[in-house]
Amino acid sequence: MSHFTTIKVQIKNGEILQQTLQELGYTLEYNKKVRGYAGNKTNAEYVIRQDNGYDLGFRRNGETYELVADFWGAKIDQQAFVNSIMQKYAHKMLMTSVQEQGFNVEEEETLEDGTVRVVVGRWV
Repeated sequence: MSHFTTIKVQIKNGEILQQTLQELGYTLEYNKKVRGYAGNKTNAEYVIRQDNGYDLGFRRNGETYELVADFWGAKIDQQAFVNSIMQKYAHKMLMTSVQEQGFNVEEEETLEDGTVRVVVGRWV
């Protein structure tokens, strides 16, 4: 019986996802199997290996990625893990979009509640 849980995340850009995970300090393996309970495995494009034998993986499902893991065995705070990735990913996507559209970052600050405030502008 599989214990894998799949969480849909609003991540579409695999390259930015890869950069995000690496910037958060995770070592990645590519196109590998995610290990779970009792030797069960499932495929993922990006895999974070854990010493306890319960890995975390991201795999493409249509237009977006999903997180797949046996969270019972992985012993991580699922919500904190997803939140940290989503915040970093959103920031990287914003910065990419800002540059592509010819804007400059005028100001950036992290507020007390963890919100990142970015002011952009461009000369027209």
